[in-house]
Amino acid sequence: MKLWTLHSDGALDGPDDVVSPSERLSWGRTVGLGMQHVVAMFGATFVFPLLMGLSPQLAIMMSGVATLLFLVLTAGKVPSYLGSSASFVGVTGIIAAHGGTASDKTGALFFIGVTLLAVGVVIHALGPTFMHRLMPPAVTGAVIMLIGFNLAPVVAKTYWPQDQWIALVVMLFVVTVSVASRGFLSRISIFAAVVVGYLLSWLADVGLGPITGPTASGDVTTHLRIDWAPVAAAPWFGLPHATTAASPGWHLPTFHLGFTLTVLPIVVALVAENIGHVKAVGEMTGENLDPYIGRAVGADGFATILSTAVGGAPTTTYAENIGVMAATRVYSTAAYVVAALTAIAFGFSPKFGAVVSAIPGGVLGGITVVLYGMIGLLGAKIWVEHDVQFGHPVTLVPLAAGIIMGVGNVSLHLTDDFELAGIALGTITVIVGYHLAHALAARARTAPAVPDLSGTDLSEPEDLTRELGWDGSHHS
Repeated sequence: MKLWTLHSDGALDGPDDVVSPSERLSWGRTVGLGMQHVVAMFGATFVFPLLMGLSPQLAIMMSGVATLLFLVLTAGKVPSYLGSSASFVGVTGIIAAHGGTASDKTGALFFIGVTLLAVGVVIHALGPTFMHRLMPPAVTGAVIMLIGFNLAPVVAKTYWPQDQWIALVVMLFVVTVSVASRGFLSRISIFAAVVVGYLLSWLADVGLGPITGPTASGDVTTHLRIDWAPVAAAPWFGLPHATTAASPGWHLPTFHLGFTLTVLPIVVALVAENIGHVKAVGEMTGENLDPYIGRAVGADGFATILSTAVGGAPTTTYAENIGVMAATRVYSTAAYVVAALTAIAFGFSPKFGAVVSAIPGGVLGGITVVLYGMIGLLGAKIWVEHDVQFGHPVTLVPLAAGIIMGVGNVSLHLTDDFELAGIALGTITVIVGYHLAHALAARARTAPAVPDLSGTDLSEPEDLTRELGWDGSHHS
């Protein structure tokens, strides 16, 4: 990666001044901007691994490593931070519900990285229009919708019952801060909710004493909301610990075909997120970054392979950081190098990991009820933004069938030891059913003309810049 050129003697010339990816401000200003990117990504990057049952400390460390790798593989042309996504949470919950361990989760997620890497190579060879043809907005929206709404039982059965009143307060806090606050606070509402929920839980322990209710495992016991013992025992500095029965850490992945097939459908969302990120940055900087779309997808896959191989969380590009770039008009990849190095430094504190792991279940309940719903409604957002129409059965029928299969966790038993269910079965139904319906309609001689209701005009692929937040509005 080439060194950056100094922009206007290291300072901004005015409020409308733009710093390109290949430029940098003075190192003092660059460090400040890099730290701001850390704050933007920090909340989701440690919350999502926690929800997946993986080590937040290791996830923070590997997100920094992954970001550096991404910047190198994209030749420093695509400013981006790679953290963990809400898209991974649901599929890891499904694996856990079927008795899967942390190593089973990372083993399945490892192959998401392999698939992303392969898709990146294909996109680089065939061009981004290939993915638009395979997954027009009608299909992409349906897949993301069923992924999000498939998570509803996780909230209802696992997190919310642990402390319903704390969960309710945290949920209301997220809604209020996201809507009513101004500026940067609204972008870190999830992180702020964790802090507030943590504090409320501690005050409840002090003022009200232990709570009688279910734990994360479902066992009803009388216990304090916050267990400080692991925090007190953890050292301030050190590498992430190995995985134990009580706490996730680093480990080698284990591989199971059934779990792998369960997680692979979310590659659809991850490819769209990466393409959208590149498109959004290209629009903001005025540079044509389309030639780097394949590299970006492949680099994300490579980073996910590296992270999950040691027990870390998988990665994806972060729209939260797009918001920071849009606000500052500074797109320098030097700031992302600073952010990555800062995240790696945080990863060397087991005390930090123990504090994060002690977040009460009720706090997670209030957060996930919002996050999971947002994932599902993102699918509807894609339909609206691309004017997807449902006036013809070729679009309506396969999408309706796939969504119900995903949301209702419908299963298809293929053998005694293997089944397709929920997200996997729903995604296959949507993609295969959509293209099959269009092919059959096109072959039917007596059928009326089938309009293109997918929301994609493939003759103008540059008009797709809003899909999955290509305008910078999507949050990972």
